[in-house]
Amino acid sequence: MNSQQRQELFERLRAANPEPTTELEYATTFQLLVAVILSAQATDKSVNLATRRLFADAPTPAAMLALGEEGLAAYINRIGLYPSKARNVIATCRQLVELYGGEVPPSRAALEALPGVGRKTANVVLNTAFGEATIAVDTHIFRVANRSGLAPGKTPLAVEHELLKRVPAEFRQSAHHWLILHGRYVCKARKPECWRCAIADLCAWSGKADPCAAQRP
Repeated sequence: MNSQQRQELFERLRAANPEPTTELEYATTFQLLVAVILSAQATDKSVNLATRRLFADAPTPAAMLALGEEGLAAYINRIGLYPSKARNVIATCRQLVELYGGEVPPSRAALEALPGVGRKTANVVLNTAFGEATIAVDTHIFRVANRSGLAPGKTPLAVEHELLKRVPAEFRQSAHHWLILHGRYVCKARKPECWRCAIADLCAWSGKADPCAAQRP
């Protein structure tokens, strides 16, 4: 995919969704951080179902820390890997209270030092809460970047680096959200809906379906 095609790709995604954002529900940066930690290997829908009640009862690091691991687990026990997530979230709350006065630090190094926070989670928080032009590569973005030819790479980190080089600067802030939503709802893993894909003609994937096929009798 050349630079002109990349420009066109993001212009179309922006036209369809001018102000994209995460589908996770939160009211504060702390709540966003917790929601992203909980979302690993889980759907945003399942996380939102759990955090609506959790954030109402424990909206701050201090309040969530007071729940303890068992107390927190009772709120999130329908989310995959909940025992380890409860342990990490409580440990993160402790560090936020003891080291940062209950605030979420705005630096990558500090975020990645928190229990349960890796590069992808840090990128989401830096982008969504602090306005940095980072791109968090999850399975959806990894798939779209490789299928389309936008930013091929063998690992999520390699794809992230390619995206940061190839995505035009004007689109970099929102690129994460556009690509994840496109992968979640259109460029699906098993049954990609190429027939309604806004960027099908730009896509280099050899396995893409004929976008006109769905309109034929």
